[in-house]
Amino acid sequence: MNFPAFYIFGALLLPCLSLSAAETGTVLLSEEGVKNLGIETVVVEESTFEETAFALGRIEAIPGRTGAVSSRISGRLVELGVNPGDTVTAGQVVAKVESRQPGDPPPVIPLSAPIKGLVMHSDARLGEPVEPDKSLLEITDLSEVHAVSRVPEYQAGSIKPGAKAKIKIAALGQQEFEATLLRFATSADQESGTIDAYFQLANPNGILRPGMRAEFTILSGLRENILSVPKESLQGNPANRHVYVKHVKIPNAFERANVQVGEASGDRVEILDGLFPGDEVVTRGSYSLGFAGGGGGVSLKEALDAAHGHKHNEDGSEMSPEQAATAKAGGGEAGHEHGEAHGPGTRELFFMISTGVLAVLLVITSITKRKQTAETTEQA
Repeated sequence: MNFPAFYIFGALLLPCLSLSAAETGTVLLSEEGVKNLGIETVVVEESTFEETAFALGRIEAIPGRTGAVSSRISGRLVELGVNPGDTVTAGQVVAKVESRQPGDPPPVIPLSAPIKGLVMHSDARLGEPVEPDKSLLEITDLSEVHAVSRVPEYQAGSIKPGAKAKIKIAALGQQEFEATLLRFATSADQESGTIDAYFQLANPNGILRPGMRAEFTILSGLRENILSVPKESLQGNPANRHVYVKHVKIPNAFERANVQVGEASGDRVEILDGLFPGDEVVTRGSYSLGFAGGGGGVSLKEALDAAHGHKHNEDGSEMSPEQAATAKAGGGEAGHEHGEAHGPGTRELFFMISTGVLAVLLVITSITKRKQTAETTEQA
């Protein structure tokens, strides 16, 4: 098939492919289809909904928890027992200084860590002169740190001291930390339109270090009895959201339900309209259902027949007594009047049309190629 013919064929097929899904809004699958798509559902329930604000920020050491190691006398550094990155305890000897006072040998003075913590910085080298006004080591207690978030000014008013936040550190993957808001900065950043919010964060293992980037989900309020669904269940564009709901009676059937969404919180979205408590919405596999068509190997009639134990019409409606009697007497399918010939269904009609179009295109392509070959031969 040549290039233009391929697109002509595709254009003819597209309306037929979308017909079955548009007819009922219900996706019908076989048990194998459900398994292959990995369909998973959750029950919609009313629960407490968290109103949150998202912000970026960083980890900082708490002011006042940093100490310096220095000598009270002039001398020469003769021993250094620690390096940047080492953890020390309060009172631990970290260096020794040889005094300039006369003596044989000259007196040696030990230098101790003023606090417990991590050695952050060192300006000391063995043999160098030491003066009382020179700091040799900097030690910081990181058992607790500040997590500083840049909160947009328009959201700061709804966040009060004591508010909780869930924090993820880029360097530590998906591990989550909880922190409490202490205070806001004394001024805002005019260029970014944000204000720093200081959270106190426990760091017992010492894995949080100053300068690490952080993502904040700040709890700004709570609302009771709110319907919400996981974000992964939502499909469509922002102006036309929908979910797939498990049918209450038909096995392996999922109905498309248009929904109106509200606020988002973490991995959940508030549902304002379109769902009811007790509905089962599809989470995993929801995106794939949009491409599953309307059959998946099972028709609406077949699914209803299996679910209810009696015959239905092709459109899913209940059979009238007359229709049931006619079908039983004539051995025909549900929904056909007595004496009416069994015409092709939507699916069969689709394949008949597509096969015919394909055959015509193949014939046209073959004739075109023959003409081109004949013209080439005559010119030769």
